[in-house]
Amino acid sequence: MTEALTDDDLDYLRSLFDLARTGDTERLAEAIDAGIPVNLTNEAGDSLLMLAAYHDHPDTVRALLDAGADTARVDDRGQTALGAAVFRRSERGVTLLLAAGADPALGLRSALDIARFFDLPEMLTLLVRRRG
Repeated sequence: MTEALTDDDLDYLRSLFDLARTGDTERLAEAIDAGIPVNLTNEAGDSLLMLAAYHDHPDTVRALLDAGADTARVDDRGQTALGAAVFRRSERGVTLLLAAGADPALGLRSALDIARFFDLPEMLTLLVRRRG
């Protein structure tokens, strides 16, 4: 039988998403090394990797990928970390995610869809080149 999480536990877990949003790579990596799941998701289905990518923190993206973060996670809106990096026009984030095996066509709102919808030809070129 497992114990229910306390309010303090929940506050701590929520703070980890803030570390991903702000790019506090060192503290986030320490938490993961201490046993926090690298694929932890919040109430919207956003993973730590998605938040780091969306807020354009490629060093944090790299650390999460190195720790085994899943590039195929799709949030409750059908979006991926790769789609988030494309939306932010983060060439480095996109490159890291593609190198880790992220699929540009994955998700209800795929990275390819985002690049096309927002008319981001430089991002589309990165994605298509990688798929080819």
